[in-house]
Amino acid sequence: MNLKSKIKICVLVLFVFMFTLVQDVEQANGPVLATSGSTFGQQLHQLLANEKLSGAISGISIRSSETGKIIYENGGDIRLRPASNMKLLTAAAALETLGENYVFKTELFTDGVMNGDVLSGNLYIKGKGDPTLLQADLETLATMIKNKGIKTVVGNVIGDDTWYDRERYSADMIWSDESEYYGAAISALTIAPNKDYDSGTVIVDVTPGMKAGEGATVKVTPQTEYVKIVNLAETVAQDGEKEIKIVREHHSNTITITGTIPVKSSRTRQWVAVWEPTVYTAHVFQHALQAQGIKHVGYVKAGEVPTQAKLLATHDSMPLAQLLVPFMKLSNNAHAEHLVKEMGKVIHGEGSFEKGLEVVENTVQSLGMNPASLKLRDGSGISQINLIPANELTKLLYAVQAEGWYPAFVHSLPVAGDSDRFIGGTLRNRMNHTFAAGNVQAKTGTLTATSALSGYVTAKSGERFIFSILFNNFVDGDSITKIQDDIVVLLAEQE
Repeated sequence: MNLKSKIKICVLVLFVFMFTLVQDVEQANGPVLATSGSTFGQQLHQLLANEKLSGAISGISIRSSETGKIIYENGGDIRLRPASNMKLLTAAAALETLGENYVFKTELFTDGVMNGDVLSGNLYIKGKGDPTLLQADLETLATMIKNKGIKTVVGNVIGDDTWYDRERYSADMIWSDESEYYGAAISALTIAPNKDYDSGTVIVDVTPGMKAGEGATVKVTPQTEYVKIVNLAETVAQDGEKEIKIVREHHSNTITITGTIPVKSSRTRQWVAVWEPTVYTAHVFQHALQAQGIKHVGYVKAGEVPTQAKLLATHDSMPLAQLLVPFMKLSNNAHAEHLVKEMGKVIHGEGSFEKGLEVVENTVQSLGMNPASLKLRDGSGISQINLIPANELTKLLYAVQAEGWYPAFVHSLPVAGDSDRFIGGTLRNRMNHTFAAGNVQAKTGTLTATSALSGYVTAKSGERFIFSILFNNFVDGDSITKIQDDIVVLLAEQE
């Protein structure tokens, strides 16, 4: 064999070696298939080949819940926007640092003196972060005042929100979300209008008048003069168009209602976030006093409890484990940000986003997440700047199984296909009539061009999987959740 032939052989061997090396590298960085076998991987690849994901970015991570071993991943280490999957970190950190029996307090003080049945002095209602405070709770506090023999208060009703700082919105909240229920301002003193616990909001109901040409009827819950209603909506004939718009003006509590609503049609209902929930809560408390027959002579405003004031009454919230149900099932953004600030207050003495997120990051690091791979900007996931890889989410979901508070954590996750809002939550209309229904416990997440689903599923074989499916930068979102559901159903059907 001449030298030229030997060189050709060497070049060929080198080419084969380099080709094999490249293939090995591609396999190392691409999908990892282990216990579920190649058929499983091929089926997943077919689902991910959907044209709806063309040009999008996907991060998929699937682990064994028993061993924590990754059995499939594709883009699992890519940092992606998690949307409300961020709440998984917030809930875990809150359970770890505050404890599942933690309660938020609302306190009532006075700096006045009693003269017979007259209290001469101010009443202070001090909030300590309770995002589930209701009108009924304020009525209970008012009853406590009545039971002390007070029939008249000559002084101001003052709301104190100094338990937290005055930063009302997380760093990346966009202006157009300010009046939406999911973008409500964060205050240590706030109130929710019903047992969905959307704190810092009022419910506006618009119903038709008795006949065409009349104005529409508007009801606000809870009843309060803190918001001003400008009702320009008109009742039209029964076959007319129903188109009602409810808009709160920026930096005010003027809510304008326009449009048309047909005779005998169903109501239009909308939750509207108020501007400055502290004084809103104090106004509702004033109404509670009056409902108990207590006369109030004075103003309603914000302020701070003086050091010499006396404690009159206290209200405790539901424990954290119970609060997690509306928080996670209904994906309540305000609850997330309250928990962040509360963690900052309890651990660092400062009820701020900055200190609270520091607690979240340190806590999830202690639970095995890699902080170098995370970008955390809020507790709710509404920020488009939050970044978390799918592999880190499944790592967290694996680690929390060993914690004493895990039953409360997993109980808070939406259950696929269960129509009860406080069981199925945001998954109540998904994966119905599949083996995943009543089986999958997972957190959803939705933002513009972002969809996330992470949680637990038990296969027909009895094996339990942990999964995280993150899709970012898609254009047409109509079928994106269907792809996620199909992946999870495929896991549920493994035998």
